[in-house]
Amino acid sequence: MPAMSAVIPLPDPAPRARDPRLAEREHHKLAKRLRRQVGQAIADFGMIEAGDKVMVCLSGGKDSYTLLDILLQLQKKAPVPFELVAVNLDQKQPGFPEHVLPEYLAGLGVAYHIIEQDTYSVVSRVIPEGKTMCSLCSRMRRGALYNYAEANGFTKIALGHHRDDIVATFFMNLFNHAKAAGMPPKLLSDDGKHVVIRPLAYVRESDIIDYAVARQFPIIPCNLCGSQENLQRKQVGLMMKQWEKDHPGRIEQIARALGDVRPSQLADPRLFDFMALGRRDEAPLPDAHAWLAGGEQGPEPADP
Repeated sequence: MPAMSAVIPLPDPAPRARDPRLAEREHHKLAKRLRRQVGQAIADFGMIEAGDKVMVCLSGGKDSYTLLDILLQLQKKAPVPFELVAVNLDQKQPGFPEHVLPEYLAGLGVAYHIIEQDTYSVVSRVIPEGKTMCSLCSRMRRGALYNYAEANGFTKIALGHHRDDIVATFFMNLFNHAKAAGMPPKLLSDDGKHVVIRPLAYVRESDIIDYAVARQFPIIPCNLCGSQENLQRKQVGLMMKQWEKDHPGRIEQIARALGDVRPSQLADPRLFDFMALGRRDEAPLPDAHAWLAGGEQGPEPADP
């Protein structure tokens, strides 16, 4: 497994933004749009309430940096008081630049904590070389974060998944698991102990990239799983990028569709009462066994 490089350089801004005055105006407009989209998501799904203690999971990637940055801006003028604490899980990957996040967070003056847990050795030992590590890695990471949240009284856990992540997850479930499910903006954990929120649910990844460039976040790469080229998510991502190139606005339409579900126009009898639709009387309907039995042929009559 290759060692992790320290901090990856951000791409150069677009040529149109090289004029400092133009760049400042563009950044101001982008920041305003992100604050509006995040604020709308928080309001639409009731993500943050008065007195919440929010654990912002910071990985060192562009998404989580943007999440923390926008939440800090909104916190200053929010209609309700809430607390933010940045939390990073140091998975003990070789070459991980341990100084980067503490120095960045200390510079912001934000409360933070670094959890140290050697999940890297476990994943490297259990998963065969060349196989995708994301599933096991994410389960162990989620467990560590949940345990810390419970032990320290956090009421919400904020993750940096954005609009494109949500759409990609929908297609991964559709293609690989034959189910219409995605990544909800707000989620109650299976044990009922944790509320997970995704305030970037309405934000495009391209805007996050531009914002990270403008803000010059010290991006830390993930060579444990993010560099694996055989990930299904990357294949779905390529498909989505091609769609957006050929049909601009398609991903936005799909994202909107995930928030406009019509159960009567689908085929899940658990979500819509198809049985009662157009029934003429109250007699019980035969089940599948009765229908199948009625279609079977009995034994051939014996010769006289």
